[in-house]
Amino acid sequence: MTRIAAATADDIPQLCELLAILFTQEADFRPDTNKQSDGLRRIIEQPEVGRILVLREDERIVGMVNLLYTVSTACGGKVALLEDMIVHSSQRGNRLGSKLLQAAIELAKREGCLRITLLTDRTNDAAIRFYQRHGFGMSAMLPLRMALD
Repeated sequence: MTRIAAATADDIPQLCELLAILFTQEADFRPDTNKQSDGLRRIIEQPEVGRILVLREDERIVGMVNLLYTVSTACGGKVALLEDMIVHSSQRGNRLGSKLLQAAIELAKREGCLRITLLTDRTNDAAIRFYQRHGFGMSAMLPLRMALD
């Protein structure tokens, strides 16, 4: 049976496995289990920072999505950054990704968020089409990044 639920600290090893898959697909990131574990733990232990939803097939986690919260002066309130959306390749094609994304959107609404922003690789046409089918639009903004570590 497939269900969507909030992640717990016990889920971190399985979430790291999914992030390893995701970060080998993304041009800007590399898997690092220690860093991913630390970040996941911080989010799970501090729900005011964000929430992680998991897609479970029985006891196995086959998908995840992460919402991080901040305040936007442009919107005048709470907004979310959607990150780490992944469904294991063995589970794709049966609308589970759509259900997981919709659960994240509904959670953001319940949390009072006024906007959701996400980043995806420019060359990931399938992901861009997926998000556009769910109401996300292209932004005129261009993300810039500076590593501080």
